[in-house]
Amino acid sequence: MEHQGAVVRQFGSQAQAYLSSSVHAQGRDLGQLAELAARVAAGASALDLGCGAGHASFALAPHVAEVVAYDLSHDMLAVVAQAAATRGLASLRVQQGPAERLPFADGSFALVASRYSAHHWSDVGAALREAARVLAPGGTLCLIDVVGPQGPHAPLLDSHLQALELLRDTSHVRDYSRLEWRAMLAGAGLALQDEHDWRLDIGFSSWLARMRTPPALEAAIRQLLAHAPDEVLAHYQVDPATLDFRLESAMFVAQRIG
Repeated sequence: MEHQGAVVRQFGSQAQAYLSSSVHAQGRDLGQLAELAARVAAGASALDLGCGAGHASFALAPHVAEVVAYDLSHDMLAVVAQAAATRGLASLRVQQGPAERLPFADGSFALVASRYSAHHWSDVGAALREAARVLAPGGTLCLIDVVGPQGPHAPLLDSHLQALELLRDTSHVRDYSRLEWRAMLAGAGLALQDEHDWRLDIGFSSWLARMRTPPALEAAIRQLLAHAPDEVLAHYQVDPATLDFRLESAMFVAQRIG
């Protein structure tokens, strides 16, 4: 099965779980995203790239003329459309497709946002170039995702992070570091304007249940954590009783050059 098929298979049946997930439905970054939309895209169009269950779209919709919720999964989009109707968000419409090939004309959007999706993209560089293409000149990209570690223990921490993510969700590609994101944004012709970071609290049991991780892979995750070095346990603040932990997240706000 190709990677895009794996993403659809993994997330299609979990759409409702992601709509109700507190990790995805809450967070100060949603308020920051709404404020950004009001400032740079009022009266214009916005794109939620890899919208998932639509929480970023719901934050954007009251502040823009139109928001397009765009995702690879038809099931996710059905959940978003239903939730938007329930919330009275008439400015929101859904469209299906991959992040790496956007079916929109050049300069279509004042704002492109993406929240907790990019770590599933098979070709981040292509997706960022497409995002830059569909942005109007001077338009804004806001990208939010879990990020990989930096510092003296980064290789050790990163190996464990990617292993845990992949065991839990086989459609995972990579949590990129801040340095990697800065380089990829610049390579796509996007000038970084602002950056924020915070810790994301992860409840271990709900984290697994949301993805319906198979028992064999759950057992592997538990074994990996049981034998993880102290540096890993300390950095991700793993609770020894519950295995709850904290990931690093970041928001990158960039502007299309030219």
